[in-house]
Amino acid sequence: MDENTQTLAIAVDGSDTALQAVRQGIALVQGGLNAQLALLHVQEPASFLELATNDSDLIAGAALEAGKDLLASAEALAQAAGVARFAYNWALGLWHDIHQLHKLDPDVAPTSEAELRKALNALKREHYPWMLEVTKCAPQMAIKNLGKAFDNFFAGRSGYPRFKTKGRDDRFTLSNDLFRVDGCRIHIPKLKWVRMREPLRFSGKIISATISRVADRWFVSITVDTPTNSHLRPAENQGAVGVDLGVAALATLSTGEVIVGPKPHKALLARLRRLSRSLSRKQKGSANRQKAKIKLARLHARIAAIRVDALHKLTSDLTRRFHTIAIEDLNVRGMMKNRRLARAIADMGFFEFRRQLEYKAAMRGGQVWVADRFYPSSKTCSCCGHKLEKLDLSVRAWTCPSCSTHHDRDVNAAINLKNMASFATQKTMDQRSILCTNEPLAQTIAKANAVSSTVSACGEEGSGPVRQRGTKPASRKQEENNGFSQI
Repeated sequence: MDENTQTLAIAVDGSDTALQAVRQGIALVQGGLNAQLALLHVQEPASFLELATNDSDLIAGAALEAGKDLLASAEALAQAAGVARFAYNWALGLWHDIHQLHKLDPDVAPTSEAELRKALNALKREHYPWMLEVTKCAPQMAIKNLGKAFDNFFAGRSGYPRFKTKGRDDRFTLSNDLFRVDGCRIHIPKLKWVRMREPLRFSGKIISATISRVADRWFVSITVDTPTNSHLRPAENQGAVGVDLGVAALATLSTGEVIVGPKPHKALLARLRRLSRSLSRKQKGSANRQKAKIKLARLHARIAAIRVDALHKLTSDLTRRFHTIAIEDLNVRGMMKNRRLARAIADMGFFEFRRQLEYKAAMRGGQVWVADRFYPSSKTCSCCGHKLEKLDLSVRAWTCPSCSTHHDRDVNAAINLKNMASFATQKTMDQRSILCTNEPLAQTIAKANAVSSTVSACGEEGSGPVRQRGTKPASRKQEENNGFSQI
C-alpha cells in the first residue's frame, strides 16, 4: 500500500447515521481519495456474570433484578406522592361538600384541616390500607397544605384550591422530625437513605423537606431557617437603576446595558413540535407512548430550567450592584391577549423576574420601586420632560421635538424609571424628616402633603393610600402622575 495512503476512521453503532457515514466514506474513496476505510465499533467489556456463566436465562434474570432494584427508590417516591395527592383531593372534596351544607343549613358546623386529618386517620386503616405503606407524614402534610391554601384564598392572596393531577402534582412534604440529612444523602421514612447530587448548602434549623418530580427526575427542596442572610453580600449601591422589560431584549438598563434573554421556547420550538407530533401518533396506553411522553416532559423541563436560570443570574446581578431598582407594573394578562406576541411574552417570564427581584432586593437590604401601569416612560423625553401624544410600538427610536435629543425607546424608558425612583426616594426621605420634627401636628401634616402627593412607599410611615393588587386600575389620567410604590 502507498505510504501516502491515509486512514479514514468511521465509528459505527448500527444506526442509520453511522450507515450514512460509511456510504459517504465509500463515495469519497471512489471519487479519488487516497485513503482506506477503518470501521470502529466499541464493544463493552463482559461482566463477571457473563464470564462466569453462559446461561442466557440467568443473565437476563440478573439484569431484570438489577433494574428493579434501581427503580425501587423511584417507585417508592411515586407511591408517597400518590398518597399525598389522594389525601389532598379527598380533603378538598369533603371540605367543599361540608361548606355547601353549611350554606344550606347553618346548624352544620364548617370543618377545618385538623378535623380532616383526624377523620382520615380514623378511616385509612379500614378503607385505605395501602396508605399505610408510605410514611404517615405524606397525607397529613398534604391536608395541612390544603389548610394554608384556603387561608391564602380567604385572605385574597390566591385563587380557590384546585384538585391535584397525577403527573403534574407529584410531590409530598416531610416534617423535620421524619428525615435526616447527612452530606449528600437524605434519610426518608420507608425508603431509608437516598443519594443527593449535592449537600445542603445552608446551616440553621431545618423546617421541612418537599420531594417533587419534574419529568422523570426527583428533587428535594429543604426549608432551612437561617439566623441571618450572611450568605449574601449587601448591595454595592452603585446608584439607582431603571429596568425596562421587553420582548426583543429581556431587560434594558438605564446604564445602556442590554440583556438579551435566552428565549428557550423559541430556540427549541422545532424540537418541541417534533416530539409533540411523535407523542400524538403513539397508541394510548403503550410503552412507546410513555417513552415519548417522558421525552416531551424532559424538554419542557429543560426550557423552564433555562428560563429560570437566566432570570436568577440577571436578578442576582441587579440586586448585588444596585440598591434602588425601578421597574414598570406591566399588564402581562392584557399583553398576552395579543396573539402575535403572546408566545414571545410568555417566553420572557416577566412575573418571575419581578418576584425574584423583590425578594432578593429585600434580602440584600435594597428597595424596588414599581411605576404605575399608566406611567408614560417610553414616550416622555428623559432630558426635557416633553411627552409625545402617541408612540407606536413599532417605533424603536425617536427624536424629541422640543430639545432635538435622539432617544432609543427602551433606554429612554429605563432612564425615566431611574429618575422617578431617585425622585421618589428623595421625597420619601424628606417626608420622613418632616414627620420626625417637633412641630404642631397640623403644620406637620401640611408640610408632609406639600412634599409630594404622588409618591407612596408601601409599608412606610406617612405614605399615602396604595392601590392593592387585584383592584381596578386607575384611569388614564394618571399618565401625568409620577405614581410609584415601594416593594
